[in-house]
Amino acid sequence: MTGNIPAKAPCRICGKPQYAKSLCGPHYTRLLRHGDPLGGGTSPGEPMRFVHEVVLHYTGEDCLSWPFGKHPKGYGQICVDSKIVYAHRYVCELVRGAPPTSEHDAAHSCGKGHEGCVAPGHLVWKTRAENEADKLSHGTHSRGERHVGAKLTEAAVREIINLKGLESQSKLAKRFKVSESLIYAVHAGRAWAWLTEKVEGDAR
Repeated sequence: MTGNIPAKAPCRICGKPQYAKSLCGPHYTRLLRHGDPLGGGTSPGEPMRFVHEVVLHYTGEDCLSWPFGKHPKGYGQICVDSKIVYAHRYVCELVRGAPPTSEHDAAHSCGKGHEGCVAPGHLVWKTRAENEADKLSHGTHSRGERHVGAKLTEAAVREIINLKGLESQSKLAKRFKVSESLIYAVHAGRAWAWLTEKVEGDAR
């Protein structure tokens, strides 16, 4: 019987050819041994092999998730020359060349860097300002109410801005249960500055 042998579907974790249960051989073995395809220890050199054998050959449009160690914020990590670096930044350098400056970020067009995406087609060098702007458009920037230390809601800040000059900062601080310095920072445009600009723009 002749004819082309159909290619095996990719492993749902690493993209290698499937062996069983939507997994490649190594990940299926981990599933059997540990009850988790990502369970158990990582063999030395496996993350680097993954980069060069899987990541650099990946041409899909979907995200490719890093299956090894990750930073607490979700970004993949890899050891390069005895130094732990972000996996997506290492991949970006391999496919895009060295960053223009040390201040450039390896930005994700998908906005899924915090989920461990290392898809080469999603990575490009951008300035910190450009990357932060992308985070805002992706909804992943931790400013305003998203910030873990936020003490005010956007609605409260709008009210504080509208009451500038109509009510003392000390009274506003007591009403919203924050420090006078925070009220001053909002009025001065040093805190929630983008919202201050938005309110002023709405008034024009």
